[in-house]
Amino acid sequence: MRLRSLLFVPGDRPDRMEKALGLGADALILDLEDSVAPAAKPAARAAVAAFLASARRACALFVRVNPLDGGLVEDDLAAVLPGAPDGVVLPKAEGAESLRRLHALLAGSDARILPVATETAASVFRLGEYGGVTPRLAGLTWGAEDLPAAVGATAAREADGGYTAPYQMVRSLALFGAAAAGVPPIETVYPDFRDLDGLRRYAERGARDGFTGMMAIHPAQLAVINAAFAPTEQAIAHARAVVDAFAANPGVGALQLDGRMIDAPHLKAARRLLSRL
Repeated sequence: MRLRSLLFVPGDRPDRMEKALGLGADALILDLEDSVAPAAKPAARAAVAAFLASARRACALFVRVNPLDGGLVEDDLAAVLPGAPDGVVLPKAEGAESLRRLHALLAGSDARILPVATETAASVFRLGEYGGVTPRLAGLTWGAEDLPAAVGATAAREADGGYTAPYQMVRSLALFGAAAAGVPPIETVYPDFRDLDGLRRYAERGARDGFTGMMAIHPAQLAVINAAFAPTEQAIAHARAVVDAFAANPGVGALQLDGRMIDAPHLKAARRLLSRL
């Protein structure tokens, strides 16, 4: 499942769901959590369930349910699982125990799990727990919107848009937690959907740092995100050359390629890049 771009769609806006299918996202996240007011959640469940039952699967369809401890997730899943979503986005996940609980609730379904793994203070200390818990794990993503409120911070960003030190750390730990679990790390949203230049810089930094995809809050962001997380032809050609060089020289630990030394880490990176095609 390729997850370069994942577009949020409010669950109580069925008019937007069908339109979103053809916009170029690798996945839609049909949201039953933050974008839906409490009084509108029953109607949102019904709308998402109807869409899942009838939609042409032009891209993967995930559903963001409500948190495990909020008293709503069971109703969310009862409504949407008959429609066979490709995955469930779990907000406010807190490590292995959250995965086990949701895995059990998904019994009989093929749905994958994408945790939002940094929305509580406790969750930050559990970012290394996600590996080996369930084969449903589709990736790991993070967020810097709920966490400041959880710890009493007034903001997560500097005036120039960059993250303050605590949230730079959390982003890094989420990246490493995904790598340790062997799943794709998914970059968080860029809130200013009108600032496409800022989004491009942000997404390109994410790709540089090791993230393989990113969540979007507006359709206008999709083309920029897809471009940032798609390997360039030059990068693909180099990766193939690295793989071919080692295949032609079995048992050799280091080689020269285009005037530079390459060794096992370069081979691993090349194989990872090619696996995303």
